[in-house]
Amino acid sequence: MSVKHAISRGLEFGRSVYKIGLLKPAGRIAAKFRGERVHGAPQSRTAQPQTFLPSRYRYFRTTLSGIAARVQSGGFRRFAGSSPRNRAVFLAFGLGVGLIEQQQEDDRRNAATCQGIQELFSKKKFQSPLQRFTSGYKLEDYAIGKQIGKGSNAAVYEAAAPLAFSKKTDTCSVVEVSEDQGEGESTPYLRCCFPLAVKMMWNIGAGSSSDAILRSMSQELVPAGPHALEQENKQITLDGHFGVLPRTVPAHPNVIRVHRAFTADVPLLPGAREEYPAVLPARLNPDGIGYNRTLFLVMKNYPCTLRQYLEGNKPGWRQGTLMLLQLLEGVDHLCRGGVAHRDLKSDNVLVELDSDGSLRLVISDFGCCLAQSDGSLQLPFNSVWVSRGGNACLMAPEVATAVPGRAVVIDYSKADAWAVGTISYEIFGEPNPFYGAQGLESRSYQENQLPRLPAAVAADVQLVVSLLLRRNPEKRPSARVAANILHLSLWGKKALANQDSVAMKELVDWLLCQSAVVLLRGCGGPCGNTAEAELQRGFLAHLELQDLRTAVGFLLFGRAQRQACILSA
Repeated sequence: MSVKHAISRGLEFGRSVYKIGLLKPAGRIAAKFRGERVHGAPQSRTAQPQTFLPSRYRYFRTTLSGIAARVQSGGFRRFAGSSPRNRAVFLAFGLGVGLIEQQQEDDRRNAATCQGIQELFSKKKFQSPLQRFTSGYKLEDYAIGKQIGKGSNAAVYEAAAPLAFSKKTDTCSVVEVSEDQGEGESTPYLRCCFPLAVKMMWNIGAGSSSDAILRSMSQELVPAGPHALEQENKQITLDGHFGVLPRTVPAHPNVIRVHRAFTADVPLLPGAREEYPAVLPARLNPDGIGYNRTLFLVMKNYPCTLRQYLEGNKPGWRQGTLMLLQLLEGVDHLCRGGVAHRDLKSDNVLVELDSDGSLRLVISDFGCCLAQSDGSLQLPFNSVWVSRGGNACLMAPEVATAVPGRAVVIDYSKADAWAVGTISYEIFGEPNPFYGAQGLESRSYQENQLPRLPAAVAADVQLVVSLLLRRNPEKRPSARVAANILHLSLWGKKALANQDSVAMKELVDWLLCQSAVVLLRGCGGPCGNTAEAELQRGFLAHLELQDLRTAVGFLLFGRAQRQACILSA
């Protein structure tokens, strides 16, 4: 509906209200305002406004019934005399109603468009690039290489699953694992490297039974695939019950995937006596305190962690923005699955080069995560013995300042997004402001104490980082909204070029064009599987009008702030 059409409808409606007010009984005036038939039709409830309407339109819409009640009073009939002022009031009111109807119609159309785009792209699930493998539920199925990582509760080794070794070439045929293999399927794949990583957990308190180990370390299984655990008689032993799985999240390009998980006797792996002698069992080290069996996790082998990569490389502003966006997409995926990581840091983010040379970031190490059975991200904090998470330096303010009590609950819905804001400093070449003896403390810092990012970083990216690091979680955007801001900044600048309000028509047109581009790119071969293409598909698959409008509002807020600073300078 054009603005001209809306104005004409409003004026016509205002004139009809004026005439009816002079000539009709007050009851019929009320019926006219409610959209009822004049000739004794049964009353119907006023339609409630949709949630995506701005508050000012919701106010006008919900108060129409109150105005109709005023029309029924005799005083209002006396007020609606024939003076030009009163006629102008009626015409203005009719114009307002016409504009509200136009806004509702446009919002319904835009919401339907967003929902259609979301349904189209949400059908395409992320597929692991690893090939299919039917075994791998025993440690003997793998050839273990050198140690590639060590944390506070596990050691990680490179691994391969050999079928046969060739005496002539000293190479091995390697089968890589996949979460969606069929029964009896096996595809050998010749590799001369270790495409997998085996993570051996340190068991110093879970006991030696498989049930006890899986029950104690079930958080590590949150990113596990549907076939990660071996099934016996189609039953899975976990948490002391049969057929009970821990809370897991679907596959996502920015979240690690555990392809196999099993318990086995602790072996003497390379460097064990030198690197972690105290956690070995007594049969391997007389002074060790570990149990004989533990949990092993099989994952894809990534070249390095984010911290290791940043020690020798400095990404440009665009590449850094894509890296930040991938972390936000990963966190949003976890939140949608009812999981809070609670230990996000650059050591727990893995990095690999994509097919086009860009970087792909993957969130790993879920040992400290919150994954409650009901999917809630709110944790009752009634005792000091309740774990609040891992890295104390990067705990969000609402977590770090929580004091245990009878009715105290910690809300983790935006805690990981805050941690991503701190990691962004490392991505853009600056030290993390919350590390070191002179670093800020999350429980007491003030927002004006945060250091500025380099001038080369785009203004919209600096805005996102400052929003993520707000102390008050109610004023902090969610990971989804923050990701939408970066998406609009990277690919939707033209749609926002001349906007001074949250009008959505240009944005919806851009979304339709963007959908067509992403679909065509996905049909064009390997370029559709790059990190950037996955980001664009993820954005469209989680498209919601209200989140998009909130992101636009933050962008316009940042622009207004920058303009005010320029004028005051």
